[in-house]
Amino acid sequence: MKRFTLLAALAAASLSPMLAAAQSAAPAGDAQRGSQKVQMCQGCHGVLGWRTAYPEVYHVPKIAGQHPAYIVAALKEYRARQRSHPSMDAIAASLSDQDMADIAAYYAQAPLQTAVK
Repeated sequence: MKRFTLLAALAAASLSPMLAAAQSAAPAGDAQRGSQKVQMCQGCHGVLGWRTAYPEVYHVPKIAGQHPAYIVAALKEYRARQRSHPSMDAIAASLSDQDMADIAAYYAQAPLQTAVK
């Protein structure tokens, strides 16, 4: 039993620096700061039923109420060219990790909107 306890303690001690690094790698988002950074997003993501016509007809997703980790991951994928859309590629390339976290925090706390028929 003592051997198991010792191994568990050693394992926890070796993981602590990795966990701390992972937590510090992602900046905390601030919804108030995010509200000052979403002007470029509102033109598409703030219009119910909006579609783009370039490079193809694309229904723009609503991101209000979305989980912040999803928004940050999507923006990072656009910046890394793992996702592609001309507008989003350019916008994501201009954002810092802190900008992404702030924008995600803003949209996460925004009320979900649905189209009225």
